[in-house]
Amino acid sequence: MKVAQAFLPVLFLLTGCMQPKPLAVMGEVPEFQLTAQTGQDFDSKSLDGHIWVADFIYTTCDGPCPMMTAQMHRVQISTAETPDVKLVSFTVDPKHDTPPVLAAYAKHFKPDFDRWYFLTGEQARLNDIALKGFKLNGVDGTMTHSTRFVLVDRSRHIRGYYISSEDAFMPQLIHDIRQLEREKS
Repeated sequence: MKVAQAFLPVLFLLTGCMQPKPLAVMGEVPEFQLTAQTGQDFDSKSLDGHIWVADFIYTTCDGPCPMMTAQMHRVQISTAETPDVKLVSFTVDPKHDTPPVLAAYAKHFKPDFDRWYFLTGEQARLNDIALKGFKLNGVDGTMTHSTRFVLVDRSRHIRGYYISSEDAFMPQLIHDIRQLEREKS
């Protein structure tokens, strides 16, 4: 028994030196051009070289969207010391969610607009991004959308999906962001 107890500190020391298992690559987000809450064109190339977190919301939602946006604000706060981490909220209601509407909605959540973008555009383009890029629900006018957050690496590879209604999703998302920050691209 004493040998096993003496071995435990060595085991803990060795496991502390081990590299974490790399996050899986689950897909790739294609390049896209949309419109930001400022009314200016937004090119996804501006996200290249950055780690970013995406979600899909709409401004008139009385269900999960306000909670998701508040959680995205928590991600913003948790990554404040790493301004290279970006946040992207895509609307699923582009007919209503014009740039001024998105800007007004966003202000309730105190975004850092240098890091957090609220995007709109043509419904067909948003649908392609949601379905083909993120592999989530389409943007088809029904306002049905995923409540998942998506972690994207510096090369537009999807590295994680996080169900925003689960209690443990936020610590796991922040952990995975930190892990990606340590990876070489």
